[in-house]
Amino acid sequence: MNPPVEVAVAAANTLGEGVLWCDREQAVYWTDIPAARLWRHHPGDGTTRSWPMPERLASMALCEADGWLLLALASRLAFFHPGRNELRELHRIDTVAETRANDGACDRQGRFVFGMLHEPAQGAKQAIAPFHRLNADLSLQRLSLPPVAIANSIAFSPDGRTLYFCDSLQKVIQQCDYGDDLGPPRVFADLRAEAGEPDGSAVDADGALWNARWGDARLVRYLPDGTPQQSIALPALQPTRPAFGGPDGRTLFVTSAHEGLPAPVRAGDPQAGHLFAVHTATGGLAEPRFAGNPDALPPR
Repeated sequence: MNPPVEVAVAAANTLGEGVLWCDREQAVYWTDIPAARLWRHHPGDGTTRSWPMPERLASMALCEADGWLLLALASRLAFFHPGRNELRELHRIDTVAETRANDGACDRQGRFVFGMLHEPAQGAKQAIAPFHRLNADLSLQRLSLPPVAIANSIAFSPDGRTLYFCDSLQKVIQQCDYGDDLGPPRVFADLRAEAGEPDGSAVDADGALWNARWGDARLVRYLPDGTPQQSIALPALQPTRPAFGGPDGRTLFVTSAHEGLPAPVRAGDPQAGHLFAVHTATGGLAEPRFAGNPDALPPR
C-alpha cells in the first residue's frame, strides 16, 4: 500500500534539488538550480522563505558552525549564513570544460563529497565530469572515481564506510569502500532495464538506500545488498532527491522538477516542481554536518 504523499510546499520549481533537513532549526532546505535560489521551509509554523544566489546552486550541506550552510554553486564552493544573508566564497572549482557542480552530500566524518555534471553547448552529455571532496581543513581534492556525465545518488552508509554514487545516464547505482582512500566501484543496483533514471538518494537508519527515480514518478528503497524492497508512487514525473526529516525523522521530503517537460506532459503533471512529504515506517539518520570552520575565511 502506498503511504500518503503530501505537498509540503507548492514551490513549482523548475529543478528542485539538494534537499536536506536541519534538526537544529526543524526546517527543510532545498534549491531550485536554474533559478539560482535557496529555499527553506519550517513545517511547524508553515513559513517558507527563499534567497537569491550569485549563480546556480546545485547542492549543499549543513555545518557544525551554527547558522551556516556549505554551498556547491555551479563553479565554486561557498559558505552562506541565511540569518545574516552573508556569503563567504571558499574555492573556485577546477572544472573540466562545460561542467558544473551537481549532487553532493556530507560524509559521516564531516567532509563534503560532490560530483559534477556535463552541460555541453552542443551535442550529448559525455562522461567527463569528476568527483571532489572538501575536507575539514578546507582543502579540496579530486576523488579517484570514474568520471560521469551526471553525478547523482551520493550517499553514505550509516557507518560511513560505504559511498553510493551514480552516473544517471548509465542507470547503474554503484558503491565503493569509503574512507581517506576509496576502493574500486562495484554495482549496487542495475536499473538499465527499468523506466526512468536514478537521481538523488538518502540512506535510512537500517542502512537501506532510497532513490528518486527521475522520469518514473517514484521512490525505490533498496536493502543494503541492493535488493529493491519498496516502491512509493509520487505525484510528479521527475522526483529528484529525498531527505529524511521531521520531528521523529520519519518524513521523507522529496524535491521534484518540471524542467524539460513538453507542454502537453507538463499540463498533465501539475504538481511537478513541488516539495513533497512522505511519511514512512523507517526512520532516517541525522544529516551529517560539515566540520570545517567558516570563520577561517574573511567576510566578503
